[in-house]
Amino acid sequence: SDVYKRQLTDLFTIRKEFGRIDNIRIGFCGDLKFGRPVHSLIAALLRFKGVEIVLISPDELKLPKYNKESMTEAGVKWTETTSLEDAIPDLDVLYMTRVQQERFFNEEDYVRLKDFYVLTPEKMELAKPDMLVLHPLPRVNEISVEIDDDPRAAYFKQAQFGVYVRMALILTLLGLA
Repeated sequence: SDVYKRQLTDLFTIRKEFGRIDNIRIGFCGDLKFGRPVHSLIAALLRFKGVEIVLISPDELKLPKYNKESMTEAGVKWTETTSLEDAIPDLDVLYMTRVQQERFFNEEDYVRLKDFYVLTPEKMELAKPDMLVLHPLPRVNEISVEIDDDPRAAYFKQAQFGVYVRMALILTLLGLA
């Protein structure tokens, strides 16, 4: 299923680019209420040791209660904040998401929240020199195009790794791997 391909791709990207999955502090920023990539990666991260999760979103787009309960039950340390600037200095991985217009009942709420979090070079100056930036793509404007040249921006590699993960799954299913 698409969820498992996304989980594998995200986990592979973190492992390949950051060097480990255990003992990381990962921040999820943006639409955490409706973002399926966020929900699936959090579920996958529950299997790893020492993972800390920081949830960065406006009140209207907070992670659902059942996701928080599953993290607590798994013994994963997690915190919530509305401030990307406060959270970013301590993160190993930042997973950005876009606010999707189709998730809103009215245009006014969407317009108010769509630019709530935009990752800019100024915000990246607050981050660790080896922090990874991931995104499920496509982006709208939640990551400034100026970030694309930052060596910490791993979202294009993440997309490429998705191709490799699908190829490996297909070869395995066909018994060729």
